[in-house]
Amino acid sequence: MDVSASFRFIIADDHPLFRGALKEAVGTLFSSATIFEAGGFEDLQALLEREGDMDIVLLDLTMPGVRGFSGLLYLRAQFPGVPVLVVSANEEPIVIRRCMEFGASGFLPKTMSVEAMRVAIQKVLEGGVWTPPDVDLNAGGDSETRDLVGRLSTLTPQQVRVLMMLSEGLLNKQIAFALKVSEATVKAHVSAILQKLGVESRTQAVIAASKIEAGQWPQLHS
Repeated sequence: MDVSASFRFIIADDHPLFRGALKEAVGTLFSSATIFEAGGFEDLQALLEREGDMDIVLLDLTMPGVRGFSGLLYLRAQFPGVPVLVVSANEEPIVIRRCMEFGASGFLPKTMSVEAMRVAIQKVLEGGVWTPPDVDLNAGGDSETRDLVGRLSTLTPQQVRVLMMLSEGLLNKQIAFALKVSEATVKAHVSAILQKLGVESRTQAVIAASKIEAGQWPQLHS
């Protein structure tokens, strides 16, 4: 019996060429697995809501619809039972550590070999975690940042989305329109975000969130 036949993976990356290469590599390693693709974060959300349980989501950090770690934060809050393997061209140790702090099951550099990828994916399928062996996950990071990471991890999926939109400079009525909720609901989310992050204003919340970006979130272009 082909054990891989029951595996279900999602490859979420906005670059069709890399997505195709990764799909080919994963398909070679797990020949009978079902592999879904998502080119943006909304596509990924829709897939998870429609298809249900997945064995692994292979997630690119920089896709349309998310900024930096916000996509990972959202997935861990909304779909806590689905392991997320971050796949990124950015191999900075701080980025890898941050991904793991936010609940990723592993981190795959885009430069890694197919054989190393097989080992990593297999480890996660077995319930473990995998990061590049030369990265010290305990190095660096001050207690204030670690505390903030912990606070951000308590946000609900909708609160993560609201904070993402606050970071983009959107007003309450714009956020309400985008999320199809009332302004009162948005205000309640903002209040909860401020309380959880231990800050007093929207601006402070955005600044707090930006402190953990480590320069990895691309600048938004109007």
